[in-house]
Amino acid sequence: MSFRKVVRQSKFRHVFGQPVKNDQCYDDIRVSRVTWDSTFCAVNPKFVAVIVEASGGGAFMVLPLHKTGRIDKSYPTVCGHTGPVLDIDWCPHNDHIIASGSEDCTIMVWQIPENGLAVPLTDPVVVLEGHSKRVGIITWHPTARNVLLSAGCDNVVIVWNVGTTEELYRLDDLHPDLIYNVSWNRDGSLFCSACKDKSVRIIDPRRGQVVAEKEKAHEGARPMRAIFLADGKIFTTGFSRMSERQLALWDPENLEEPMALQELDSSNGALLPFYDADTNVVYVCGKGDSSIRYFEITAEAPYIHFLNMFTSKEPQRGMGWMPKRGLDVNKCEIARFYKLHERKCEPIIMTVPRKSDLFQDDLYPDTAGPEAAMEAEEWVAGKTAAPILISLREAYVPTKQRDFKVNRRSLLHESRPVSASTGPSATHPSATSQSAATPAVSIGIASGEGGQIAEEVLREVASLRALVAAQGERITRLEEQLSRIENGDI
Repeated sequence: MSFRKVVRQSKFRHVFGQPVKNDQCYDDIRVSRVTWDSTFCAVNPKFVAVIVEASGGGAFMVLPLHKTGRIDKSYPTVCGHTGPVLDIDWCPHNDHIIASGSEDCTIMVWQIPENGLAVPLTDPVVVLEGHSKRVGIITWHPTARNVLLSAGCDNVVIVWNVGTTEELYRLDDLHPDLIYNVSWNRDGSLFCSACKDKSVRIIDPRRGQVVAEKEKAHEGARPMRAIFLADGKIFTTGFSRMSERQLALWDPENLEEPMALQELDSSNGALLPFYDADTNVVYVCGKGDSSIRYFEITAEAPYIHFLNMFTSKEPQRGMGWMPKRGLDVNKCEIARFYKLHERKCEPIIMTVPRKSDLFQDDLYPDTAGPEAAMEAEEWVAGKTAAPILISLREAYVPTKQRDFKVNRRSLLHESRPVSASTGPSATHPSATSQSAATPAVSIGIASGEGGQIAEEVLREVASLRALVAAQGERITRLEEQLSRIENGDI
């Protein structure tokens, strides 16, 4: 008779989230109040960017990661847009380049100075104009340099070459309604989109056509999301007809039925998924929620496995997600979120508890690095390349071991001749007390002759044995004396 395991084994089963201390948060930030379902926050290993309230236009704040604590109200912002900023995204191939989309129908690309902003930044490096309505979605190509995708409320998707400011592809007849989100696949050959008409589409931008489409992926009328996973499958979040929040996993080869479908709860906020391609873990957080749920995606049924949930008191206005190369591998950190409150940005660290101080290869397989796999022109010409992977082992710094301190006088005590520790005086009580006061081990090295050194070492060993024997006799005498005192004999 075989017993089925009740608890599924997973190395991520005990992942726990922990907010940082107050002095490591970014305080007094006026987070944007725009009603748009974007993350409002973008993070890379050098900077955290947050869309903020701004009078007379749109702005976002860029802070070096180490600039924690209270942020001065006069701190400079990136403020070139004439309308509120709706979405921002860091370039995966240059940690100083960030793109922003706005209600003023433009996309702007900015270069952030090495140490952050000292004065307000109003002049973008590139301005991209092509949408007739507000631009709510922007995302960089994962492997091709300078390729940026934008989607606007005009239901148009445009793929740009930022280096030449030209439109590479304009897809204006594939979406009949508002586009909720867009996600590239691992090598950037396809992207998937979630639309207000309840369809999820897989699109080849270079051919300008829909490769596959699933109508009514989620039957609810509220916003949904669709993201590509590393193996080409699609993970979606949405609502049921009864307005219950759902998760689903789809196989692009067969979109008739979902591979897995789970219902979560009846909350109102749209679910934002964040996917870690290295560990196959999906983190799901809802706008207005105070929790982050995480699931492991596997190749065997039921495919979506609930791991755990991080909860806090304050609801989140938005969420930033740190790329894998920005994590602290010494602390077994597998994810870091930047949770936006009304007036604060709070980092939350996801950790796998491990006892070992060694680098954890199973938690940190090679991950996508900052080097682009190809140029924009190569991608347009039809080339497809996977991300260039890097090892995180170089970022691993072994924990500092306790220094091994050696007192050289205890090893080579030259002030005492060898013969002083030998002879009858070694067993005398006075010699014993003197030896106890100075427990130095003296090995006199008078000659280079091996035999002579060995002889001296043997004499020293004999001397030490005599000292130990003398100490033993003294302890015995003291114990006898103590016993007689207790018995009243003295």
